[in-house]
Amino acid sequence: MIATQYKITLPSDYDMNIIKERVRNNGHKTDGFDDLKFKLYLVTEKGLNNNLQNSYCPLYLWKGSDGLNKFLFNGFYDNILNSFGWQRVNMGIPLIDTTTSKINEHNYLFQITTKIPPQESLNNLKDKIEKDIPTIGNSEYLVIYNPDKWEYDVFYFLSDVSNLKEICGVIYTILHISQDDFSN
Repeated sequence: MIATQYKITLPSDYDMNIIKERVRNNGHKTDGFDDLKFKLYLVTEKGLNNNLQNSYCPLYLWKGSDGLNKFLFNGFYDNILNSFGWQRVNMGIPLIDTTTSKINEHNYLFQITTKIPPQESLNNLKDKIEKDIPTIGNSEYLVIYNPDKWEYDVFYFLSDVSNLKEICGVIYTILHISQDDFSN
């Protein structure tokens, strides 16, 4: 599997209803997209949930590279290029994935980023990460690592974010989820 995300920072006075309407009108177009486990249409809004900026930050979890290649190189990503210009697509590799179809029941995605420091061995690092990440209720989560940056992100699917005051991270609002049936 492969995870991708592009983060489009928008002006602080940007009307976020434009993005919400864009997702309402077009989010369904990635429902059932080839090789896509899910796409989360995510936004942050300045002043909401302690966010400092407006942004549009879709997160994709691909089952394989064929769907990602189709999305990027067969015209689908051109909608982003035409609307927002050239964007860097961040890539990562899923390490732990507890997600099920129940992610559809949540309104928020909470992201915590942690550096992986230089060490003599990476043996058992997955177990250490799984033991060390904060538990937030019974939430489903996804851990994605990037060996280019040597860091990992934990993404929690949440319905309520009021208890996150002690944990430092980014709270995204989920506008739409395109997903498969989670059966394969």
